Amino acid sequence: MKPLKTKAQARRELEQQMLEFLHSGGEVENFAMGDSGREVTTSPPIPVSFEGPKVERTPVVDVVSAIEARRGNKGKPPPQARPRKPRKTLILDDFGQPLRWHWVED
Repeated sequence: MKPLKTKAQARRELEQQMLEFLHSGGEVENFAMGDSGREVTTSPPIPVSFEGPKVERTPVVDVVSAIEARRGNKGKPPPQARPRKPRKTLILDDFGQPLRWHWVED
């Protein structure tokens, strides 16, 4: 796995690139807050994704039904009846005092 750069390494690399740019004669222009590189127009730009006429969608109902027919109508399997577990019952003596536990299967 390729080791990732730490934030400190990324800062040093960016600082080095900026120093190289400035030493090679590059200049940094300052702009006022709120300035934009976009031309001032009276209306906002049109989104690229909505250019052109509306395109109709291709119906796929037939394709999906054909796939389902090939797959078969399996549906849900019937629920399995769980085997009944034995239950504990208390055996009492003639005076109502507990004697022992007895396991009873239904």
